[in-house]
Amino acid sequence: MPHSKDLKRVDMLKSLPSIESILSSEVAGVFLAKIHRELLTTLARESVDEARNAVLNEKRAPKNPDQVVDDVYRIFEAKCQQLLRPSLRRVINCTGVILHTGLGRAVLSEVATKPVQELMSGYMNLELNLDDGKRGDRTSHVEELLCRLTGAEAACVVNNNAAAVLIALNSLANRKEVVISRGELVEIGGSFRIPDVMKKSGTKMVEVGTTNKTHKRDFVDAISERTAGFLHVHTSNYRVQGFTAQVSLAELVSVAHEHGLFVLHDLGGGILTDLRDFGLPHEPVVRESVTGGADVITFSGDKMLGGPQAGIIVGKKNLISKIKRNPLMRALRCDKLTYLILENTLRLFLHPKQLHSQHAVVGMLSMQVEHILKRAKDVLDAIVKKSRRFDVAIEKSTASAGSGALPLEKLPSYALAIRAKDGKIEKLARQLRLSEPAVLGYLQKETLYLDLRTVLPSDLEELKRILGGCLSS
Repeated sequence: MPHSKDLKRVDMLKSLPSIESILSSEVAGVFLAKIHRELLTTLARESVDEARNAVLNEKRAPKNPDQVVDDVYRIFEAKCQQLLRPSLRRVINCTGVILHTGLGRAVLSEVATKPVQELMSGYMNLELNLDDGKRGDRTSHVEELLCRLTGAEAACVVNNNAAAVLIALNSLANRKEVVISRGELVEIGGSFRIPDVMKKSGTKMVEVGTTNKTHKRDFVDAISERTAGFLHVHTSNYRVQGFTAQVSLAELVSVAHEHGLFVLHDLGGGILTDLRDFGLPHEPVVRESVTGGADVITFSGDKMLGGPQAGIIVGKKNLISKIKRNPLMRALRCDKLTYLILENTLRLFLHPKQLHSQHAVVGMLSMQVEHILKRAKDVLDAIVKKSRRFDVAIEKSTASAGSGALPLEKLPSYALAIRAKDGKIEKLARQLRLSEPAVLGYLQKETLYLDLRTVLPSDLEELKRILGGCLSS
């Protein structure tokens, strides 16, 4: 005789609604205008399967047949909503990391993004010369700006800096040797390493020196008839200190040009103006590399430049021409949106003194700590009466540039420090992450910190609203 549990399970399995009944329901009717019937059918089948598995799983089985039916429709509705809900959402950055890789690195400046909607909703002259009506070159929209700002003879753009190094080496040193210091064999994030990029480019890497010390003679001794050039990598995401020695760009250029070789300088972050003008430590500026004699320089568009993801290549015209002719350029080229935003971002650097007010990244980097404290007090005043279950205070904090930029520079800042009276601060952190827009801080020693340096001016009022709501719920 069947066990009562088995009979109950059979009854619940019998209660599973048919696919047709789901598709004929009011729930499905809401989504029919946005999701075609064939896909809705697939989602309905998946929902029934999940509910059936729950019935068969004793640990999470529903209590009765009615709950089985409710579960099917709940799962179905959630699947439909998931398809229609945008995956990319706006986030209020309270981490204190300005170029946060997980949050898209550089915040695009308002001046750079304003024309996007108007131009992207129609046609544009991406590869058309309007003067003569003939086919044009998409690089032309930014090449003159890049040359004016860096002093280079020519320029081109690919989709990121790793691609820039890859195509430059493949164009100039395929099946040849390129010499690099062991102290510059960096990992550039996401497990992508310089040696791996060099290998994929078709170049044979010749490493010289040691981790902490490399001398000019090491490069001289490594030159052979197969040597095409030197690769000089700016180690922007770490520093080796103490008993160290590295070969300067000037020394590399001197040796390379004496032997008819090129110097490729991978700057990584891509700084177009002297950061000392904004009270920050000096980092290599692209123009300094050009005037220093580097033949080809590569850098990112979405780090210190404050633009879209891109790999920018500037340098000697004859070498840039070789890179432009490489078939890989077609595979690595950027789209119209990248060029549009990059062009508008580059124009901001035509007048560097205005960067602190118009350039989002420079504005956050150079923000005075007194202004950050004022922000923190303003937010605290707005939410302090709503935080009965939490202790909220203003504390000194340390922000950073992020994305490997200015690795030793700690930016003084202020943050709201929130502690749950019951010790369960993770619940609040999750609640803030799931809000609309999301709010992201960082957890440390049972405390949630919301750093105000990285909050955009336009986000301050929403931060007050969301934080106040979460603290009082």
